[in-house]
Amino acid sequence: MSIIATHSRQSWNKGKLVGQKKTLPLRDIWAIRVRLQIAERTRYLALFDIDIYSKLRACHLTKLRVRDVAHGEHVLSRALVMRQKTQRPVQFEITEQTRSALAAWIHRPQLRSENYLFPSRLHTSDHLSTRQYARIVKGWVEAVGFDPAMCGIHTMRRTKASLIYRRTKNLRAVQLLLGHTRLESTVRYLGIEVDDALKMAEQTEV
Repeated sequence: MSIIATHSRQSWNKGKLVGQKKTLPLRDIWAIRVRLQIAERTRYLALFDIDIYSKLRACHLTKLRVRDVAHGEHVLSRALVMRQKTQRPVQFEITEQTRSALAAWIHRPQLRSENYLFPSRLHTSDHLSTRQYARIVKGWVEAVGFDPAMCGIHTMRRTKASLIYRRTKNLRAVQLLLGHTRLESTVRYLGIEVDDALKMAEQTEV
C-alpha cells in the first residue's frame, strides 16, 4: 500500500488574534483622511474613502474596476457589484468627497474603463490583493495610534455600518447595505450586545 504525503498549507491567522475587530471612531477616520490629504496620497485616499463608505468586503473592493464606479470621466453617486459567494447584487453610495478622491485617482494614472480601480504594483497580480490591503490598513491605523491587533480589513467594512446602526437602530437597513441574507448574520457582524437587543425588544410593540 502506498501512502501519499500531503502538505497542508499554514493558515494565514495562525498565532494571531482573531475575532471581531473594533470599528474606527470618527476622530480617527478624519485623522487618517487628513494625513492622506496632506501627504497627497491620492491612491490611498481613494482606497480609504471608498472602503469606509461602500461597506464592501475586501475581496470585492480590491477587484473593483473603473467601470464599476465611473462612466467616462463621471464618477457615479451609486454603484452596484455582484457578491462572489451568492451572486446577489449589492448597491452602495459614493459620497461627494469619495467621488472627488476617486476622480483624482482615476485621472492620475489615466486608468481606463476596463482597468482595475486599484492595480497591483506587483507583477504577480493584476489588482491589489487582500493581503496587500491588510498591510495598508495596518499602516493607517498605526499612524493614528490604534492597535493594529484590534483592527483589520473588516474594521473598515464594519465602521460605517456600525455608525448607521447606532444612529438609527435600523437592523434591516444595515442588513441590506451589507448584503447579508440573514438578519442574524448582521447582528453577529455588528456585535450587538444583549442589553442593546433587549432595549430594542422592549421598545417594540406587538
